[in-house]
Amino acid sequence: MQWFKTMTTNTYIKMVKNGTLPPFNKRIWQRNYYEHVVRDDADYVRLETYIENNPQKWEEDMFSP
Repeated sequence: MQWFKTMTTNTYIKMVKNGTLPPFNKRIWQRNYYEHVVRDDADYVRLETYIENNPQKWEEDMFSP
């Protein structure tokens, strides 16, 4: 994962320098990430529901900009 984050950050910086992408503030990637192996259909449905419904909760999030 670290290699991927390094390579994509370097590519983004190059694209900022040539004017293709806007500059970023501080970090592109979050510091840590969470991995989860989907074990069965019920787990998949639970995660799918979370992913689909999560954006609707952003306005309630105390850390939302």
